[in-house]
Amino acid sequence: MRILFTSFVLFGALSLAQQSDPLLSVNSKLQQKWVDSVYQSLSLDQKIGQLFTPMVFSKNDDDHFDEIKNLIEKYHIGGIIFSLGGPVKQSQWLNEFQSLSKVPLMVSMDAEWGVSMRLDSVVAFPWSMTLGAIKENEIVRKIGQRMGEQEKTLGVHMSYTPVLDINTNPQNPIIGNRSFGEDPERVAEKGVALMRGHHDAGILTSGKHFPGHGSVAPDSHIALPVDEREFDEIRSTDMVVFERLIERALLDGVMPAHVIYNQVCDKPAGFSTKWLQDILKQDLGFGGAVFSDDLSMHGASVAGSYIARAEAALEAGCDMVLACNNPQGAETILDGLETRFANLSNNDLQKQERVMALYDRVMPAGLKDKYDSGVELVKRLSER
Repeated sequence: MRILFTSFVLFGALSLAQQSDPLLSVNSKLQQKWVDSVYQSLSLDQKIGQLFTPMVFSKNDDDHFDEIKNLIEKYHIGGIIFSLGGPVKQSQWLNEFQSLSKVPLMVSMDAEWGVSMRLDSVVAFPWSMTLGAIKENEIVRKIGQRMGEQEKTLGVHMSYTPVLDINTNPQNPIIGNRSFGEDPERVAEKGVALMRGHHDAGILTSGKHFPGHGSVAPDSHIALPVDEREFDEIRSTDMVVFERLIERALLDGVMPAHVIYNQVCDKPAGFSTKWLQDILKQDLGFGGAVFSDDLSMHGASVAGSYIARAEAALEAGCDMVLACNNPQGAETILDGLETRFANLSNNDLQKQERVMALYDRVMPAGLKDKYDSGVELVKRLSER
């Protein structure tokens, strides 16, 4: 009864919301019906799996394929994020993975400058700093659309792009030319254009790294950066970009930074209720989905074990957690989360339903697409 009640309240509220709500599809009533019917059919472990996305490398061998297959069949994961490999093999693997999954997998890529960021033998697009130098925003939008068309062809639903960080620290080794530039308004302007282009192609986007990763020197993949600035300075610079895109209801998702802003909170933003609940959702009014950054990064290690990291991210306000480079760590998390979710809270239920609402934005009810046409297309392109 509690599951049914939570579902009714949550999606009743969404149905009454403005159509600009980032979680709503065009037909919100059909969306609610599909989400409710699928959600109510899931067992506890299937519900847990919907909160989790591991990374897939199509360049790897059959052992890696079997690892992901096991995560789908045994743990019922909600999505996959494709990384390094080739377009043909990725499409072939995806067909098999989708056929194994009871709930259609939400397929994503970290494709900031198109799928060439991860795949060989595909068309490459300019990095964000180049796009930031283009005056005509319509050109940036068209480039975003072409990126999205690549992703759509390969069966991808969401790209973890754009990078919305302000490039203010020349010593920062990880943002640099991934940023549109050092001016918040320009970064917001180009971010709007690129995201609209992706939407034109039917691709969801997730901006990163909230509230801003551009001012610190360390790389959060290998260290834990600490930003010493006061909140007012962060709010008037880095957060301006996120605020502009939230006002326009363009952000389908947000990815928080593995950075500590120690004048605001002693935890990295991705593990902080202050940043995710109080500031992002309440103060800025963000209503989309929150995706953790990769929990295998060093910047996440402050939270403890893999299970502790996942629990901390979900507790802080993330709707879905990413563990990108460690399938065994993924299994450890999923096994451990069964204990956490033995007694589901209303907050936990809402996370799973919100993720499913996002699925329905890009997948008609019950659809498990085959991407054979995509396989044939990339074969022809590679031959040429």
